[in-house]
Amino acid sequence: MILSGLEILKEIDNGNIVIDPFDKKRINPNSYNLQLHNELMIYSDSELDMRACPQTERLTIPEDGIVLEPNRLYLGRTVEYTTTLNYVPMLEGRSSIGRLGLYVHVTAGFGDVGFSGFWTLEIQCIQPIRIYPFVEICQIYYHSIQGDYDKYRNGKYQNNTGIQPSLLYKDFL
Repeated sequence: MILSGLEILKEIDNGNIVIDPFDKKRINPNSYNLQLHNELMIYSDSELDMRACPQTERLTIPEDGIVLEPNRLYLGRTVEYTTTLNYVPMLEGRSSIGRLGLYVHVTAGFGDVGFSGFWTLEIQCIQPIRIYPFVEICQIYYHSIQGDYDKYRNGKYQNNTGIQPSLLYKDFL
């Protein structure tokens, strides 16, 4: 079951959901809008290797925006740091963003119970598009979980401090 916006507010008050910073105006009927930070990351390697630590470059999105190019993966992050206890956090792009041909996650819109951190966004576009910092780019929503479970505590991306490139190479060590 997906939590309603009112239930999300209750769970924030109960401490089971943390969104920092939080703005009540961004609550929707069954989700909460998250903002794009002004940082982006791109891979500088022309060919990526799953077994190697990828080389990256950081970009800053100026106030007047930056144009994203098709066929390039941009990693971004949310402004908000979230923690979710007792629920499965999920991330989706906003429909207004998708209607511009901008994808905010390739496959990683699924969080784990107990995840704490910023959400890294896997941003791609259909055609060149100018994006701006601090735009409400995606929405987080919450599923209840049934049965016993182990909380996500020590994963590669837990308690991150910003954009996270792929850490898959660590699985090969």
